[in-house]
Amino acid sequence: MILSSGFLTYSQERSTENQEDEVDEIIDSFLEEDVVDELIQDLNAFKFLYVSVNYNRDTYFSGRDIGIDQHNIRPQITYMDAKGFMLSVSGMYYSKFVPKWDYSAATIGYTRSFGNNKLFRLFGSGSRYFYSKEVDNPFHYAISFGSGVKNKKRTLSTQLSGTYLFGDDQSFQLTSSSHASFILFKKKTNTLKLKPELNIIAAQQTFELAQVQFENGERVVGYLENDVFGLINTQINIPLELSMQSFDFELGYNLNIPTANSTESNLKVTGYFNFSVAYLFDL
Repeated sequence: MILSSGFLTYSQERSTENQEDEVDEIIDSFLEEDVVDELIQDLNAFKFLYVSVNYNRDTYFSGRDIGIDQHNIRPQITYMDAKGFMLSVSGMYYSKFVPKWDYSAATIGYTRSFGNNKLFRLFGSGSRYFYSKEVDNPFHYAISFGSGVKNKKRTLSTQLSGTYLFGDDQSFQLTSSSHASFILFKKKTNTLKLKPELNIIAAQQTFELAQVQFENGERVVGYLENDVFGLINTQINIPLELSMQSFDFELGYNLNIPTANSTESNLKVTGYFNFSVAYLFDL
């Protein structure tokens, strides 16, 4: 299983494209469904480190193509224990941005499973982002919270999470995630799984609407900001995950179906491949 960290969010300022990028660079979801529970259950470990590197062939922001053909790489180191506490340090590298190392993030979180079969889960986290270029980066902190449920066979699960971002500006995101898990091959310490995932993402969007007025016979253009909360992207992930003792490998295809807002038109469906490798250190 591949552990990912960070946040996927979208806050759109139509005045400049950079303002859109600043928020959307915080990609992926924190605490993938069942990652904590599965690691603790499978390993029966009290403390461990999880080191991973994720490579994405293409880069999109909230499923949208910004016209830059580039890949991105996200390394991460995570500490977790059987009580549900988590500490993580991660970063993001973009091949065409300047500087290429865009930001680093530190996250602390907690998750708790309950019920007779531990089928219900609550989780929360807090993050601090450190940008390499401090210009026009309005969000420096994030708080995430949510809950999830799975079936007894642990082959189906769903969760609902919310993320509040703040700093020089503020935004909110709501994500619904549904997962399935199919074992294709299992022998001793080797397991091959197909784990399709459906994410539905809604977030606060800010629009700047131009208004034309005439003062003393001269045309004056003013701007009115309008905050709207709505659906921004539907994402389908189809990953193959291979676990070999302490190693995890993932090869997946990701499909984005962005939802156009009132200022957008002809949004294209986007897709890309990703590859991840990770190693688990049992402490």
